[in-house]
Amino acid sequence: MPRNVRLLIAYDGGSYHGWQRQNQGESTIQEELEKRLTHLCNEPITLHSAGRTDTGVHALGMVAHFHTTATVPVATFFMGLNSMLPKDIRILGAEEAAPNFHSRYSALAKTYRYDFFSGPLQLPSSRLYRAHCPGPFAPERLRATLDLLVGTHDFSSFERSGSRDKNATAGRGAVRTLSHVSCFPLLACDDCWSIRVTGDGFLRQMVRILAGTLIEIGQGKRSPEKLIDILEARDRATAGPTAPACGLFLEKIYYHPPIFCL
Repeated sequence: MPRNVRLLIAYDGGSYHGWQRQNQGESTIQEELEKRLTHLCNEPITLHSAGRTDTGVHALGMVAHFHTTATVPVATFFMGLNSMLPKDIRILGAEEAAPNFHSRYSALAKTYRYDFFSGPLQLPSSRLYRAHCPGPFAPERLRATLDLLVGTHDFSSFERSGSRDKNATAGRGAVRTLSHVSCFPLLACDDCWSIRVTGDGFLRQMVRILAGTLIEIGQGKRSPEKLIDILEARDRATAGPTAPACGLFLEKIYYHPPIFCL
């Protein structure tokens, strides 16, 4: 029986066209990893990830698994693979998984973090990892708003237009459950903020549209009370802009039992 090996992966997405392998030949995280794994295992390898990140989005804890008949020690998928990968992709852990483990279908929840800078002039060294959203930002304007997002809602207003067939009846549509939403200052950085969201799943660009909407509320460009109207409208045009990809990090994916001692 083939082994089931899972990886914990971190990457800087700035130079890649997202996670998923592309037919057009653009460089992606999945492609870079599969090339090296195929070489290590001496057989074609296909990675199955817990989700997909878009172009320019980063990850601190992506999980992916693959099946192989190779007898390569699991430690090689940690140290050996890191020695072969570009420096903007790193394997943080590798371990044998149960045969029925699936990175996506076994996942219980995910946490994303969105970092941004609200000052007038951003330092060049932070531009790749924090979105620049200039304008006075008051997090207290978000307190009641964040609580409204927690729970089970139809998040159609926070989904990229054209992402799926709105007439399809299969699955749960745009209904998702958020268990945590918060906004807090980043330490040792004036005008630097982070929005953290944990949920059982996310629609295409949902976190970035949520972030764009919440930033506008925090900057006084939208009324906090309008969030209910936005949710009930189920119309992308009612929500705020899609925040830039550079500020988004896939932070953690949750499983039971926990994996990689997380």
